[in-house]
Order: sequence, then C-alpha cells, then structure tokens
Amino acid sequence: MDKEVVLNKLESLRRCITRVQEKTPSSLDLLKESYDLQDIIVLNLERAVQTCVDIGLHLASDREMPVAESMAETFKNLNRAGILDSRTAERMAKAVGFRNTAVHAYQEMDWEIVYRIITEHLDDFRAFSRQIMQTIKE
Repeated sequence: MDKEVVLNKLESLRRCITRVQEKTPSSLDLLKESYDLQDIIVLNLERAVQTCVDIGLHLASDREMPVAESMAETFKNLNRAGILDSRTAERMAKAVGFRNTAVHAYQEMDWEIVYRIITEHLDDFRAFSRQIMQTIKE
C-alpha cells in the first residue's frame, strides 16, 4: 500500500469536513435560504464520501480483498477485513446513499437530512479517518 496516497486522501477528507463545518449555518432555515451554502456543503460532502470510497478501494486492492459490487459494499468489505468497525462501516454505506442522491437528484435534495448530516454526523468521517490511520500505522 502506498501510505502517501492514503495520507493525502485523508488530508483531502479533513479539508472537506472542515469546510462543511465552517459553512454550517446556525439553523435549517438559513441553509434552505442560501444557495451558496447549499452548494458548498453538498459539494464538500460529495467529495468527502467519494474520498472515503477511494481510500477503501485503495486498501482493498492492496489487501487483495474481493472487488466490491457497489460503493457501499466497499465499507462492508473493510468491516469484514477488520479495518472498520461495524458502526462506521454502516454509517459510511449510508453516506454513499446521500452522495448518490446529491449527484443524481440534486433538485430533490431534502435539506432537513442534509442539516442533520452536517450537525450530527460529521464525526462519522472522523471515525473513518481514525480507523484508517490505525490500519496504516500497523
């Protein structure tokens, strides 16, 4: 495994999550009113999820794990390999569902769900990062 690739991707993930955190408004109504905030937040969430998938695929390839049939399965495979705990794998698989909605049905975005993600679930990305860091240190 190329640790530098993983470390660079983890840094990219950190920047995305920091950007979301910096732009998180104090209320759902403010998010609903601001197209700029919506765009910044959704774009960075999409990037964060995709970066996590990329990291997972990199680790899976290095460990010659089975090829995932979906992005969500990437995280389930990481759980089976002992890289992610089951809670983090499940949360990241759900994040893929959000990413797919954001990419393919942006006009139908449920801003209440987005607000819940940015106020209650950014730690899912941090847990992912910690577990990946632990793996590459071993």
